[in-house]
This record gives sequence, C-alpha cells and structure tokens, in this order.
Amino acid sequence: MRSGVIARKLGMTRVFTDTGRHVPVTVVKMDDVQVVSVRDQAKHGYTAVQLGAGAAKAKNTSKAMRGHFAKANVLPKSKLAEFRVSDDAVIGVGSTLAPSHFVAGQKVDVVGTTQGKGFAGAMKRHNFGGLRASHGVSISHRSHGSTGQCQEPGKVFKGKKMAGHMGAVRNTTQNIEVVAVDDAEGIVLLQGAVPGPKGGWVLISDAIKAKLPEDLPFPAGLMSDAAEDASAEEAAADEAPAEEAAADEADAPEAAADEDKSDES
Repeated sequence: MRSGVIARKLGMTRVFTDTGRHVPVTVVKMDDVQVVSVRDQAKHGYTAVQLGAGAAKAKNTSKAMRGHFAKANVLPKSKLAEFRVSDDAVIGVGSTLAPSHFVAGQKVDVVGTTQGKGFAGAMKRHNFGGLRASHGVSISHRSHGSTGQCQEPGKVFKGKKMAGHMGAVRNTTQNIEVVAVDDAEGIVLLQGAVPGPKGGWVLISDAIKAKLPEDLPFPAGLMSDAAEDASAEEAAADEAPAEEAAADEADAPEAAADEDKSDES
C-alpha cells in the first residue's frame, strides 16, 4: 500500500482528447510535498508517513512545530497529513513527491472538506419537496412540515432531517480517473469534480476499489527520479542528432562514388 499525496485545488477546466472529445478536469497542484516524519510499528504501533505541503511563515509556526520541521530538515509546512503505508512502502524523511507518483488512467480516491453552505432549509439540505405552492398553505411553502408524533413519545427523535448547518464536512470521492500529470508544473488533472472550494487542500491516494496499473512507481514517485528521467531523455534527444550526422557522414563517400560512376557511364 503506497502513500497518498497532499494537493491544493486550483479550479476546473477541460482538455480535449485525440478524438476531439472534451473532458472536464479539476486541476490540483502539489506544492513542495515532502516527507516530514515516519511512523513505525515498533515505536508507534502502526506504519505511516507524515507529509507536509505548502509554505508557512516561521513566525506563524509554533516553537514545537519549528523543531519538528528542523528535525526533518524541511521548511515549515502549512498542511500536514498522515498516510498509512505497508512496511515496504516507507519513504525516507525529506523526500519530495512528484505528480508522477500517479500515472494517467489510474483511479484515485480524493478526500476534501466540502464547501460550507451555512444554515440551510430542509429543501436545500435534504432535497425535500416542500409544501403545496397554491391553496391551503400560508407562507410555509418551503417548510419541512411535521417533525414529531403526539404526546407519546413527546419528543423529536435524534437524527430527524430538519433545517440546519450544511456543508463544511469531510467528504471522500472514489474512483476518480487521473487524466494527466505534469512534473514541471507540479499539477495533476483529475476527471470531474472533487470536494472542496478553490484553494482548499485535498488528499489523493490510490483507489481502494479499483485495480492499480502495473507501471506505478513503488514505493513512490519522487522528484529526484523525475529529474533523472528528464535528464536521460534530454541526453537521448541530444545523442540522436549526433548519431544521424555521423551516419550521414559515413554515407557521404558512398554517395559520391555512386555519382562518379553515373557520370562516367
């Protein structure tokens, strides 16, 4: 079981596939996601990694947390979260995770805090139909109606659907498809909507109800690995023109000899 990541929701846009079909996507940004601490079975009773994301001012960070970050040799973070992992998927403290931790086409679960709606009525909060809109109802069209019984039991049962505070709760959306990742920009494109407002933090982890691709980086996709892959691709791109030029130079004498033979004939 791999670690998840912390990301900030930037907003929504759309991308077009090769067939011309447009796909609505949510753009989330991984802002310097680093491993701050590791929980092990012997000391803590479970295995997990604590990740931090975003930058926090030192003056706004408590002395205890400044020492916590200094022990890991990372800058103060504005968001911390723990992810349970298997014993073979522990990541070293100080490592930076990259968007290539995920691959296009895989399914992920996204956890976020939904947008707060304040005090909402029963129709908006619970999708009630409301009372009649014409005869027999006086200024009570959107009320929730009766909430109890008679003298017995003489109370409203707990959990009754009524008006009240709506939103601002933890929500998990499962099986969201990863459309694309970009290590250079630090963004991940997720198909559809994810819970939370723009600028809110979300936790992204491998889907628990879907089969994972075989080419997932294990134990994690790190920025160091992404940089090595990028440098290898650049080196290969630089070598290709040199090889073509060498091949052209080798073929040049043969071409000249063929031209001389054609002239003589």
